[in-house]
Amino acid sequence: MVTHNMKDAIQIGNRLIMMNDGQIIYDVSGEEKRKLTVEDLLRKFAEASGGEFANDRMMLSK
Repeated sequence: MVTHNMKDAIQIGNRLIMMNDGQIIYDVSGEEKRKLTVEDLLRKFAEASGGEFANDRMMLSK
């Protein structure tokens, strides 16, 4: 499944892969994935990509 809705990405499936500019920047599964929050994903994106979301649409996917 491919989605930009972070809440769905956390709740559905057993593995989550976050990409930026065609590169995998975060890959998580198991107990670590089950404990994630949307805020955790936003923080992971900022850390891994060296930036932050460029527009509000990504924030609205909570």
